[in-house]
Amino acid sequence: MGDFFQNSEVTTLHNFRNRSLEDLEKEILECSTKKPIGLFIPSLYTELERPALKQMVSILKEIPYLGEIVIGLDGASEKDFQFAKDFFAGLPQHHRIIWNDGPRMKHFEFRLTEENIHLGNPGKGKNMWYGLGYMIASGKSEAIALHYADILTYNREILARLIYPVCKPVFNYKFCKGFYFRSDEHKMNGRMVRLLVSPLVRSLKTFFGPIDYLVYLNSFRYILAGEIAIQIDLAKNIRIPTDFGLELGLLTELDKHLSPNQICQVEIADQYDHRHQSESFENPDKGLSRMSFDIARTIYAKMASSGSTFSEGMFRSIKATYHRIALEMVEQYQNDALMNGLTFDRHREERLVDQLSKNVYQAGVSYLNNPSQNQMMPTWNWVMAAVPEALHEFYQLVEEDNA
Repeated sequence: MGDFFQNSEVTTLHNFRNRSLEDLEKEILECSTKKPIGLFIPSLYTELERPALKQMVSILKEIPYLGEIVIGLDGASEKDFQFAKDFFAGLPQHHRIIWNDGPRMKHFEFRLTEENIHLGNPGKGKNMWYGLGYMIASGKSEAIALHYADILTYNREILARLIYPVCKPVFNYKFCKGFYFRSDEHKMNGRMVRLLVSPLVRSLKTFFGPIDYLVYLNSFRYILAGEIAIQIDLAKNIRIPTDFGLELGLLTELDKHLSPNQICQVEIADQYDHRHQSESFENPDKGLSRMSFDIARTIYAKMASSGSTFSEGMFRSIKATYHRIALEMVEQYQNDALMNGLTFDRHREERLVDQLSKNVYQAGVSYLNNPSQNQMMPTWNWVMAAVPEALHEFYQLVEEDNA
């Protein structure tokens, strides 16, 4: 990002571009002898039909410090699962595919439901929960990187820089979040961060001041990044959200478990892009519209749990303040884009802000009407305490699927 600025208690690890990838990977390989490294990739089956994941697999085959790769597969029939096993068969690392829609996983979920342990609806959150559970059970990884399967600009440096902070023994970091410039070379992307989270946090600060949680959120360069690394002991003790607020909800959960000096963010790419969600102008229950609703609600729920009070009238004022600040930021982003030779569709961005402002208000009303709606899956430690044999059973079911 071309700077060395530290603007919060959450450490920012920059890329000063004076260390080679070869040297970085050599040190990570040395670290992996004491702290084994794994990778979890949550994926829809449809990603196996797209070029991004094929390119990713070809790169992962050559990475020597990875001892374990786990793929969480959603939306797959039995035929699809067999295809997936062939698709990933060339990986030389120990690898497993978790068939989330398979009969064994359905049986395991029913088994937990009988013990009054509920996992919620299918989605990225449940996929992540299963993946971390398997890696806890396998015992093959102490430092785990996680990224999605749709990264169009994937390269070795993304993974190396992501995992380095949590695998290096002299560092104190238990959690690391990636950041980058979201662009497809022609335009500026990252609309949920630019047009929702940043202006919403600024709006809330005008009402509540710089409370700790808002300062914490404001510490992150790309707060909705799905690229994270985590130490296995922490993975056992965190709850994972089940809705579209996954990335922000996970940071909210970590705020309860870690001190700021145990969290860092790292610049993992000069430019990054992946498959985009639609604005969903015509269907507000899908795409970016649905995501914005869940994100706003997650923020309100955390603030309320820390003592902030809301009312419907306040949410109307928050909506108006958000709308003003977001439109001001649209102009800032337009000027930045034009100076750097990128195209910028101001009309489309302002139209999206109009849609998001409605969701900022509706999410608030939803929270007032049903403050307990935000769902979190239990920690794996809690599951193991309630059903001591559950983790071993889960591990065996995944092994049977992959036999």
